Amino acid sequence: MTDQATILVYSDDRSVRDSVKVALGRRVATDLPDVVITECATHQAVSRTLDAGGIDLVIMDGEAVPAGGMGLCRQVKDETPNCPPVVLLVARVADAWLATWSRADAVVPFPIDPIRLPSAVAELLRARRAAEASAQ
Repeated sequence: MTDQATILVYSDDRSVRDSVKVALGRRVATDLPDVVITECATHQAVSRTLDAGGIDLVIMDGEAVPAGGMGLCRQVKDETPNCPPVVLLVARVADAWLATWSRADAVVPFPIDPIRLPSAVAELLRARRAAEASAQ
C-alpha cells in the first residue's frame, strides 16, 4: 500500500456513493494513508476497475440494481486474482447470511454509520497492509 488507499465504491445510487464518501472522509484512521475514492455505478465498471489494479478495498451496495453487491462480491472473489477486501452494505440484518455466502470480508448495515463504516474499512486496510508487508 502506498501513501494513499484507493477504495472502489460500487452503487447504482449516487446518494449511497456520496454517503460512503462523507462517512469515510479523507482518512479513516490516523495510522493509515489518505483515502482516494473511485466510484462505479455499474458492475461492468467494477470489473474493468478491478482488472486495471490498484484498488486496496471495495465497498459494495448490497441493494444495487440490476447487479446487487452480494452476487457481484462473490463473482469478484472468484474471478479477481489477489482480490482486495470487500465491505458489503446491507439493508436488513437478515441479509447477513447472504453476505457470508458472498464471501464479503465485512458487513455494514444501512443507514451508513459514520463511525462503523470507517472502523470496518480501517480494520481491513490494516490487515491488507500487514499481509503485504509480510509478503515482502
